[in-house]
Amino acid sequence: MGERVRVLWLAKGLGRGGAEQLLVNCARHLDDERYEVEVAYVLPWKDALVPTLRGLGITVHCLGGGRTWPLRLRTLVRARGYGLIHTHMPVPAVAARVVAAGVPIVHTEHNMWPRYRRPTRLANAWTYRRNSGVIAVSTAVAESIVPGRLRPGVSPTVIHHGPDLGDAFAGPGARERARRMLDLDQDAFIVGTVANFTPKKDQLGLLDAHARVRERHPGALLVLIGSGPLEATLRERANRADLKGSVVFTGSRGDVPTLLSAFDVFALSSRQEGLPVSLMEAMTVGLPSVVTAVGGMPEIVTDGIEGAVVPPGDPRAFGDALAAFAADPARRRACGEAAHKRSAEFDVAGAQRRIEDVYARVLEGSR
Repeated sequence: MGERVRVLWLAKGLGRGGAEQLLVNCARHLDDERYEVEVAYVLPWKDALVPTLRGLGITVHCLGGGRTWPLRLRTLVRARGYGLIHTHMPVPAVAARVVAAGVPIVHTEHNMWPRYRRPTRLANAWTYRRNSGVIAVSTAVAESIVPGRLRPGVSPTVIHHGPDLGDAFAGPGARERARRMLDLDQDAFIVGTVANFTPKKDQLGLLDAHARVRERHPGALLVLIGSGPLEATLRERANRADLKGSVVFTGSRGDVPTLLSAFDVFALSSRQEGLPVSLMEAMTVGLPSVVTAVGGMPEIVTDGIEGAVVPPGDPRAFGDALAAFAADPARRRACGEAAHKRSAEFDVAGAQRRIEDVYARVLEGSR
């Protein structure tokens, strides 16, 4: 066995977002005989997953935010002697490409290029040829990368990551226990979603869709797992007469895989996505889904098979799709079974092996 390669995983934050959770999932399946991984992150207040990573034996470095964190990144790279840097999210990736001269870089693209703000998009494009390897979380994301910005000989490797459900409740009784944990009616029709409260996730549209469901199913409930800058706005909408008492805010949770079993249908009303981990988790536990036709979601949810796919920004269509599931338990079961079957393709251990294959190619090419 050769000497282990020290690799730095670089992220903007380590809060409870989907991209951040992928780091935890992949760390659990790391080949630590070949790679010694450390993690660095920029924003000190986004640190919810730091204890989990450290519990897995991963060294974690906080770069401290502010304007000088790229300089601290340069100092870290020089001091630790990394053989490879794997970046996530465009802003820290741009910094690494600029300050880590001579170190091979692999970048994972989590979102569609046109969705980045103009300054981010320009800086990303300007430095993109520094990447020796590129991974995309879905085919749609890979196709959004401007080919001319790639280094000659480099093409995106599409890797559908998978969830790691750990010791989440499963089997008979999982639904009842999860509903007890959230103090939910055992007999209600419940739609759930997991996402940060930001404009791109469009929970306001989901609340409008839920109001439409309640016109036909007055006892329906909606559970929002997450937190974020739009929480006050969402709570204000949920407190209006047409929704009052029917929306549950759980806050950010570390036990999402266990809570998913409480739902009858999983929903994501996003206006933009890469390929959300929460959707793959929901499918793995056997939930039908209603999602929007953005990013990689239509790659794993086929309309009428694993759930329903509707246009983004259309609460009427979204609400009608949810109401159709509320009225048809047999269809919910059939789509849930199809989703669980499809989830066999989501293999987090296999995804990590494929990532390490990219590392190996990049390292071989840098010699």
